[in-house]
Amino acid sequence: MEQHNLSYIHPDAKIADNVKIGPFVTIEADVEIGEGTEIHSGAVILNGSRIGRNCRIHSSAVIGGVPQDLKFKGEKTLAIIGDNTVIREFATINRGTASKGKTVIGNNCLIMAYCHVAHDCYLHNNIIMSNACQIAGEVEIEDYAVIGGGTLVHQFTHIGQHIMLQGGSHVNKDIPPYAMVGREPISYIGINVVGLRRRGFTPEQLGRIQETYRYIYFSDLHNSEAINRILEETQPSAERDLIVDFIRTSARGIVRAVN
Repeated sequence: MEQHNLSYIHPDAKIADNVKIGPFVTIEADVEIGEGTEIHSGAVILNGSRIGRNCRIHSSAVIGGVPQDLKFKGEKTLAIIGDNTVIREFATINRGTASKGKTVIGNNCLIMAYCHVAHDCYLHNNIIMSNACQIAGEVEIEDYAVIGGGTLVHQFTHIGQHIMLQGGSHVNKDIPPYAMVGREPISYIGINVVGLRRRGFTPEQLGRIQETYRYIYFSDLHNSEAINRILEETQPSAERDLIVDFIRTSARGIVRAVN
């Protein structure tokens, strides 16, 4: 471990040998940090933090802060950061509560400056969250989601994989997979064609996604009726079934189409 002499590390913290720790860093006792990770000046890593390999925790970020939830009674919970994830300046990641027991950010994520991820959130892998996003408690964000800067996400919201979300959005409904979402009030405005092509989706896959969403958003049917029509009239596919399952299990309801 490469430790600056102006940092504080509790002797019980479990830190891999090749971790680099800058000046004015604070690391508490119940902390684990994996190989190759760098902790930049002024970062604070609090009890319950578990940070993976090859991460970058930038200046003044705070990992493992006490949940901002009045139901929290001091129970032992975790804030887990996967491998190869970057947490930029002044971002805050709270640990979990008794509800889920942990807040999780997966592998290969980029959480930009001034973002906040509240208690019991689950962010999957390869997520990009631009500056100053505010994610309330128990939100789930799936793989390859791109969240524009200044976005506010209501608690318990579910955001599907491969979505593109316009900066400054107020998210109070679930966002189904592959969607491009924006405007005010927040609305479905199409599928995330550019992002999907970059990740290797074929024209045939894009066509199946678009066809499925034509039933959902442009058929004048209720969602349950649209799903029945989709299942009756279209061929099964991974893309179709993922969208259908997401909508069926949505607790908050999905965003509407643009007017």
